[in-house]
Amino acid sequence: MTHDMAFDFAGKTALVVGGTSGIGNGIAQAFRAAGAAVHVWGTRATPGDYSADEGSDLKGLHFSRVDVSDAAAIQAFVPPFDRLDVLVLAQGAVEYRRAEFEDTTFRRVVDVNLNSVMSCASLFHPLLKAAGGVVIVVSSISAYRAALGTPAYAASKAAALSLTRSLGAAWATDGIRVNGIAPGLVATKMTRVTTDNPQRLEATIARIPAGRIGTPGDMAGVALFLASPLAQYVIGHTIPVDGGLSA
Repeated sequence: MTHDMAFDFAGKTALVVGGTSGIGNGIAQAFRAAGAAVHVWGTRATPGDYSADEGSDLKGLHFSRVDVSDAAAIQAFVPPFDRLDVLVLAQGAVEYRRAEFEDTTFRRVVDVNLNSVMSCASLFHPLLKAAGGVVIVVSSISAYRAALGTPAYAASKAAALSLTRSLGAAWATDGIRVNGIAPGLVATKMTRVTTDNPQRLEATIARIPAGRIGTPGDMAGVALFLASPLAQYVIGHTIPVDGGLSA
């Protein structure tokens, strides 16, 4: 198989949870460009409720409204597709100003960043097994370091990394490959606390060997690789995609 053929997803179906904006949206559009039929989940009522200035491009994507903080909503979802080749779990939540030190907020962030990842993976396990599919969990480099103001985010992303390892080992015998991506700083709605602060952004870039922050496209390239036959012997691993920040 040539490299060009490896990245041809024509005839494949992908679902990107959290695919309406930011990193998830970049990944969704990359799979669409590679020929896949791509479905995305978001929390707003209609695709028209998302805008380009929020990093949203829903052109050519099939949208469903599902709030992953609600476990019952996940379980109630009826797929509008009968096969699933790629499941990307890019949902994420974070609360700043030390709000995550409050019990209710801590639990809400963990529900989105960890518990919903397992719920979604379990829900689609039968379809993924039938297709010999791929799961890609989007974690964060925060999984590898302390986060002084966002303990729920860091802890849940570290747990998602561990879950990726465990599911990778457990589901390999079902023909499902599970891997992950740990993005560094990418300009999204969630990171505006840094990207909209010139001093903070400059200080962050100074620590990144690549000399810039990442883009959703940077993450999408690794997602395409992990979903392709070129990564068929990669199981249970999370790849940092951070411009060398965690090196």
